[in-house]
Amino acid sequence: MKYISTRNSKKTFSFKDVFLNALAPDGGLFVPQNIPFFSIKELNELKKLSYNDLAAKIIIKFCSEEFEENELKEIVEKSYKSFRSKETVILKKYEDIYLLELFHGPTLAFKDIALQVIGNMYEKFLLNQKNKINIVVATSGDTGSAAINAIKGRNKLNIFVLHPQNKISEVQRKLMTTVKENNVFNIAVKGNFDDCQNLVKSMFVDNEFKNKINMSGVNSINWARIISQIVYYFYAFFKIEEKGKKINFSVPTGNFGDVYAGYISKRMGLSINKLIVATNRNDILKRAINTGEYKIADVVETISPSMDIQVASNFERLIFDINSNDDSNVKEKMKNLKEQKFFKIDNNQLKSIKHDFVSESLSEKETQNIIKNFYNKFNVILDPHTAVGYGVLNKISSEGINVVLATAHPCKFPEVINKAIGLKPNLPKELDYIMSAKENYDLIPNNLDKIKNHILEKI
Repeated sequence: MKYISTRNSKKTFSFKDVFLNALAPDGGLFVPQNIPFFSIKELNELKKLSYNDLAAKIIIKFCSEEFEENELKEIVEKSYKSFRSKETVILKKYEDIYLLELFHGPTLAFKDIALQVIGNMYEKFLLNQKNKINIVVATSGDTGSAAINAIKGRNKLNIFVLHPQNKISEVQRKLMTTVKENNVFNIAVKGNFDDCQNLVKSMFVDNEFKNKINMSGVNSINWARIISQIVYYFYAFFKIEEKGKKINFSVPTGNFGDVYAGYISKRMGLSINKLIVATNRNDILKRAINTGEYKIADVVETISPSMDIQVASNFERLIFDINSNDDSNVKEKMKNLKEQKFFKIDNNQLKSIKHDFVSESLSEKETQNIIKNFYNKFNVILDPHTAVGYGVLNKISSEGINVVLATAHPCKFPEVINKAIGLKPNLPKELDYIMSAKENYDLIPNNLDKIKNHILEKI
């Protein structure tokens, strides 16, 4: 398996290059030169597997030069042994809709599923490396804690996490800032998630700084995140497949990484009908998919903070795909986005996107009503992101079976839940301590030089 950049399809890279660098040297995103495809016979064999065995079979398709299958299976087993579910994820049916619970990992969000694997992959790659790697990551709420949990205490690794000050929930913040290991550094940025993401991207394309600190990243721009997330689409599809019935996945979406994993699953042979891009008031993806205009607006703070994003980085990968790997088209669009905060998707490209995707959004009030109504009906609490994924189904016509990705545990958003239903969901007992534990983070302005200097001082 060779990889190319969305902004240069001629130069190839190995999986190790892709994994350790996260962002391509030209500022583009890494994608496989060719997407592997499973035949019907192969899919029938995969159906029989446990979650962990399925994960090994799928992930190995993208990194067989670096790992033996047995070695990868050990990494998967090690990654998921502490999950609260034996099968890593749990699929539950509520009347005619399925919820795919992805929040049974150590930090209570779907990000754990990929980042635990990534943490163990780093360990393998660093066995024979002398220098420390410094991971720099931006978070809109959940990626940071999942990355910290996966990296904390590991030799030859530091992790720096940038989160937007006062724009994530208290529980989300404390899952990061109460970690005591000395290779973990938290930075609160005076800005929003897009500011944090832009700071990280700027550091990645500054080759002098990047090389100086031996920088790596684990945001959803890292292809290893995508391939780990592909697995649960296959798992859920196999569990509910009914002859002659179409299956749709509704995905609460911020940076487009999770729903893009569903798109790659479809390209690998799963007969998914529609991928439903569920957004909150920060609805740039809804506008892009419905009108063809990708236009950045101001970020609005909402009760589903992990989706408070305007620049959905992984969308660049989709633009590259629908343009038949035309890197010049992507470069032109990304230049327009940077200079004019806008690009236009032409009609043929938009038709291609609409073949696979539909999109809708929910307001704050609608989200709260979904949480309330679902609780009253099923005695089950949805977190606000999952509520968006569930609620948009009322606004679209989706033929077939609908699966909603439940991306976070409701206890991460106690104030939102309390306002909706008058109850505060409890943290799992093993995490109770974070609410009273001492926090440790540095508050730094949205200034690239100040962030760089801070990192240099710490390493």
